Amino acid sequence: MGDKKPLLIKLIRRDKLLLLMFLPVFLYYLIFCYLPMPGILIAFKNFTPGHGVFGGDWVGLKWLSQFVHSRYFWRLLRNTFLLAFYPLVIGFSIPIFFAICVVEIKNGLFKRFAQTVTYLPHFISTVVIAGMIINFLSPTDGIVNTMLASLGMAKINFMMAPEWFRSIFTVSGVWQSFGFSSIIYIAAIMGIDQEMYDSGKIDGVNKFQEVWHLTLPSLKPTIVILLLLSIGGIMSVNFEKVYLLYNGATYETADVISTYVYRQGIESQNFGFATAVGLFNSVISFILVYAANQASRRVNDMSLW
Repeated sequence: MGDKKPLLIKLIRRDKLLLLMFLPVFLYYLIFCYLPMPGILIAFKNFTPGHGVFGGDWVGLKWLSQFVHSRYFWRLLRNTFLLAFYPLVIGFSIPIFFAICVVEIKNGLFKRFAQTVTYLPHFISTVVIAGMIINFLSPTDGIVNTMLASLGMAKINFMMAPEWFRSIFTVSGVWQSFGFSSIIYIAAIMGIDQEMYDSGKIDGVNKFQEVWHLTLPSLKPTIVILLLLSIGGIMSVNFEKVYLLYNGATYETADVISTYVYRQGIESQNFGFATAVGLFNSVISFILVYAANQASRRVNDMSLW
């Protein structure tokens, strides 16, 4: 014990700059993720402002039962799952193949240009992205409807059509995220042993075989870990984007659990009910990531823990 304490102090002194860089991240999760956790009690109480988290009468699973038996339950569950599942299915593979293409670009100037153009949408505010989508799809002077009219086709009020919401949300989300998501894969590809590629060239493999039999298998651990993390967040749909794009006419396909929680908790001030719904969403997310982790461990012998 006497040796461990000086060693710990020595390590802290050695890595003090790294620890200082980590401090904002630590404080963020401590303040916004861990300290509010006692608020979960509100989900099991008849909470009223002014009585505190520990005040109010216990109601048990009343709010959860009320949500499960409400007419909105299956609609919210379906929309939340689909608005997260579609981008995962359509957009998960795009960063992988984009990273492979970027690494193969020999022209350094064009490579930097391609990376910059695809990274930029990630740093654009969600409010700006939503405004761009609404303007582009405007039924009066939006660029999309202007093109449809020039082709002799009828204009479509996309933002008021429930059947278009999921497509708009998915395509815009993939466009906004695929460039930045490719950074991890680019770094993983750059870390692959180049001697393996040299051996492949000696054996006469072509570019497609090189990608399929060398690059993708080498990326397998990275792909599995990121897929598990994506599955864990499948119930956490981008609230800000949905809230900015949806309206009463598109609730049927756009309303998700997070927006429903916002309306119940902030607008209707039904805090106990909203907390119970949010807790339900978190539990489902945990079950999904745990099941995916166990399946990955059995099939690929790879897992998060």
